Amino acid sequence: MRIKYSVQRHKRKKRIFKLTKGNYSNKRNRLRQAIQQLNKSLTTAYVHRKDKKGDMRRLWISRVNAASVEEGMSYSRFINGLKKADITLNRKMLSEIAIKDPQSFKQLVSLSQTALKA
Repeated sequence: MRIKYSVQRHKRKKRIFKLTKGNYSNKRNRLRQAIQQLNKSLTTAYVHRKDKKGDMRRLWISRVNAASVEEGMSYSRFINGLKKADITLNRKMLSEIAIKDPQSFKQLVSLSQTALKA
């Protein structure tokens, strides 16, 4: 008696076509093209998840830069002053403070300036 793979093959194809749903042209309903597109899509998805972290950091830095320039200080001098004043806030928190609480950010800028002068 021979072994038939129809159930397993159907299950595998169903899984691949479910993942490639929404792709253009043959890439969603022909197995070879679907597998190739799925491999490429999963690879770029992995890479772009890593890239997104850098994109967010760039956004936070540009927000902090804009807020610190409004207070009359460049971003690099502001960060340098915070380090000298032993204030450890990450870029994300600095960005949130700059947007939601400008008064506190103004105090941070003044602390940074005094630390730079000392």
